[in-house]
Amino acid sequence: MPDAEVFAEHRPLLFTVAYEILGSAADAEDVVQETYLRWSGRPTGQVDNPRAYLVRIATRQALNRTRTLARLREDYVGPWLPEPVLTAPDLVEQVLLAESVSMAMLVVLESLSPPERAVFVLREVFGFDYDEIAAAVDRSSAAVRQIAHRAREHVRARRPRFEPDRETIDAVRQKFIESMFSGDVQGLMDVLAPEVVLLSDGGGKRSAARRPVNGANDVARFLVGLVRKADPNAEFTDIQVNGAPAWALIENGVPTSIAQLLIENGRVAQLFIVVNPDKLGFLAEAHDLTLDAAPRNPGG
Repeated sequence: MPDAEVFAEHRPLLFTVAYEILGSAADAEDVVQETYLRWSGRPTGQVDNPRAYLVRIATRQALNRTRTLARLREDYVGPWLPEPVLTAPDLVEQVLLAESVSMAMLVVLESLSPPERAVFVLREVFGFDYDEIAAAVDRSSAAVRQIAHRAREHVRARRPRFEPDRETIDAVRQKFIESMFSGDVQGLMDVLAPEVVLLSDGGGKRSAARRPVNGANDVARFLVGLVRKADPNAEFTDIQVNGAPAWALIENGVPTSIAQLLIENGRVAQLFIVVNPDKLGFLAEAHDLTLDAAPRNPGG
């Protein structure tokens, strides 16, 4: 198979790996392009395991990029959230992948160091063995095992617990949206967990809460206030973001914000709102995320 075809076969996988390590779709795309340049410019000869070889290059490029992103995030205004990616409806059925790219999980992964995040993603999500990961992160296999254990324990302590019942999810979302748009603070509080947390990412470029909003009462009142300030001509529409249902606010044909809920035990445990315009560029068409080499939509 020609090199270009081999790369095209693995491209969705490389994007997914880079996105899970970085939490930024734009930077993940840059990593994929850098990976292609190194793939096409390598010494001639057969590569026995293209999947491992390409993921190794992509991981190294992603880790290089984390240094620049870390400096940018030091000066970031307000809470930082991952760059949302529009996904196909069927992704929600791929439980491991959907949970690993969820907004809630990417927020947890952001609390890991870059090596911990890369090791966790490659091991727990993509199933690479320790020797393959060691080659990708330039550590010994023994060191990688220790990093994997540390990262696994860290994530386990903070891992979101996703509501498994689709009917419950749909009912909570419906009650949430009806209460918010009718200004029913008590109705909202009824579907919010007492310790609910709202994170709003404006990046200093759009109006957003500069700190997390905590507790059912404060979150409910914050949401009702948002609706009152919203453009009455804006369209509020259902979309799929990062493998889960979400809403987008469309103004003059352009998405200006997205909102997503994390529902646990029949109540909203976390809310994520992204209004930073720099993070809304991947909502125009569904992006192919995968754990495998072969793209799910080869004809798209």
